[in-house]
Amino acid sequence: MTKQTISILTGAGISAESGLQTFRDSNGLWHNQDITKVASPQGWEDNPEFVLEFYNDRRRQLHEVSPNIAHRALVELEHHFHVNIITQNVDDLHERAGSKQVTHLHGELFKARSTNDTSYIIDWKADLLLGDCDPKGAQLRPHVVWFGEAVPEIDTAITRCQEADIFIIIGTSLQVYPAAGLIDHLPSDCRIYAVDPNLEISTDSRVIAIPKKATVGVPELVKKLIS
Repeated sequence: MTKQTISILTGAGISAESGLQTFRDSNGLWHNQDITKVASPQGWEDNPEFVLEFYNDRRRQLHEVSPNIAHRALVELEHHFHVNIITQNVDDLHERAGSKQVTHLHGELFKARSTNDTSYIIDWKADLLLGDCDPKGAQLRPHVVWFGEAVPEIDTAITRCQEADIFIIIGTSLQVYPAAGLIDHLPSDCRIYAVDPNLEISTDSRVIAIPKKATVGVPELVKKLIS
């Protein structure tokens, strides 16, 4: 029997339960911080050292956390389905849990890229400092999509959605574009599940809401789909 394809969109909610602070939390890492100073091309131009230290703090925190039961539950689906994960998160918790097909819409915290050559991207798990350069001498920056920048992986994500028999939304309110528009690219007969304690999803009649936190709702849904 041909395996069905499950595409999964994850947001900050799934990583928050591993202990990662998010900029949408009232007590999060971005609290009281002007977003444009740390996540925009202008902020980088104005004060690159400040931006680098902000992401160094986030990178250090990522070293201290681990995948949670929701991340691990999604790996179980791979024994029964073709699974594609599309994440808005810049952490590597899906990969560390064992997921094999992960598309990062907003970049990856454990990578750096050249400010002059967007194709020069390397693994980077230590602090990133002024003076850390590519082979041609251009400063390296966080490999993170900032506000106002294009989302290079959006076409890949759209393709993953078009292939889906089942679509699962986890830990995101679908309020941030272009990710919020992915639901419009699903096949008409695609089953849609949404796991989030604070759902603010459109009135799409196909959406089956599971108003629970990821570590509770995801294992329950995975068990249901496998059975």
